Amino acid sequence: MAAAILSTPLSAEEISINTSASMEVNAGHGNFAPYYIASNRHGTLTQANGAQMNLKAWKPLDMDRRFSWGFGAEGWAGMTDATDYMRYDADAGEWHVNGQRPPHVWLQQLYGEIKYRGVFLTVGLKEHESPLLNQELSSGDLVQSGNARPIPEVRVGFIDFQNIPFTNGWVQIQGEIGYGKYTDNGWQKSHYSYYNSHVNLGGWYNYKRCFFRTKPSMPFSVTVGLQAAAQFAGITYWYDNKGKLYQTDNMSFKPIDLVDMLVIRPGDMYWKGNHVGAWDFNARYLFSSGHQLKAYFQWLWEDGSGIGKLNGWDGLWGLEWNAPQPGPVSSAVVEVMTFMNQSGPLHYDPEDISGATMNNGNADGADNYYNNTWYNGYANYGMGIGSPMFPSPIYNLDGYTTAYVDNRFWGVSAGLNGLITSGLEYRVLGSYRRFFGTHFVPRSNPVHNVSAMIEADWSIRQVPGLSLKAQVAFDSGNSPYGNQTGALVGIRYSGIFNCKSRTYTPCVL
Repeated sequence: MAAAILSTPLSAEEISINTSASMEVNAGHGNFAPYYIASNRHGTLTQANGAQMNLKAWKPLDMDRRFSWGFGAEGWAGMTDATDYMRYDADAGEWHVNGQRPPHVWLQQLYGEIKYRGVFLTVGLKEHESPLLNQELSSGDLVQSGNARPIPEVRVGFIDFQNIPFTNGWVQIQGEIGYGKYTDNGWQKSHYSYYNSHVNLGGWYNYKRCFFRTKPSMPFSVTVGLQAAAQFAGITYWYDNKGKLYQTDNMSFKPIDLVDMLVIRPGDMYWKGNHVGAWDFNARYLFSSGHQLKAYFQWLWEDGSGIGKLNGWDGLWGLEWNAPQPGPVSSAVVEVMTFMNQSGPLHYDPEDISGATMNNGNADGADNYYNNTWYNGYANYGMGIGSPMFPSPIYNLDGYTTAYVDNRFWGVSAGLNGLITSGLEYRVLGSYRRFFGTHFVPRSNPVHNVSAMIEADWSIRQVPGLSLKAQVAFDSGNSPYGNQTGALVGIRYSGIFNCKSRTYTPCVL
């Protein structure tokens, strides 16, 4: 939103709560909303047609105080159309249509948090986004994109980057660790096909990262580090090609699982859970004019072969330019990506065959990004937690909603935003992707997708706190997105409630 909250320094007794209320209506044709209307908005809109209302209240942490506390609460309500999935009826031995739609009411965020000096603790449902990429213009972070609904978790770490002692500010560190519990059992049960695959219910989630950054006050600064996530525990149910349950793997949560997500233990413990992560690099140059240029990459990995960069050029590569002040073009991003290598199509481990010597004894291959043998695809409520450029399981109308079916692809993406006139901003996004299925189930004929969106956001100066938004988008091609167009219009009112004076101040530019 173009509106920003302005406030004066508060005394110790004052508590200010940010609030917003919004209404959105979207319409189009197709099974889902166009890609750019649905993506990177925390899973709050997926259907082609609907009307939704949002209420939100939050108190951010005060970074100027040694000790601070905050909270947030957000709810959505609305009506949308349904999407038809296929489900197998084992008793009848036939497929039938299974219409599904989002709930009419749901809790999006509910959390509390505290900080002391440079350390924070957050408990509850809270939205998280990419720690390095431009959330408005990037195609999406490969590990934590802000594309899916949040997972209730406990997360602790450093507030922003902290100076490392004895480096005189030349090296800084930022890191955090979180443990969460999936709550999408109901979604999986209602959308899954129960045919020739598996579904994991009651799973847990772990996220961690560690970044190092050189002195940001210098014209040239570099950030480098690693993100990693894991799905673990839960119960996995296996169904055959007659729709019959033939195996159950009980991997119920144990306290030692928390340690296993962080420390590799001897033996076969390396495979416990579904792990995914990325090596991150971001180099920024600040020109004397105030313009910034960033070059970055994210190298996706699933196991040791990817961590050792044995997966070729696989990853996201991008350039970002930012103007010192909002103008006709405020920011621009261009990205290219490929996930065609995946350390090769064959996984080989010398421990699988006694005396085997091929490949010099290294285990690699068949990374199968975001998928796993025991766990669901790396998603929550059907939407990918990582980059939405990988078509999320929610798009699998055959009911195979526990896996990614097009994780082998290459593509390009671009975005820019700017200020048309005072209070009126725009954003343009576009991408092209070519999909080849997976290494395990390749497409006999590759498919492609073109997606684009233009957005206008108008903050009405005559009515402080009020803003309007409009989006028009389309998808074209023979990919899982199909050929569809759609539009969205929204209205939002935002302000600050001061608990001490009991006054309400609308947001202003």
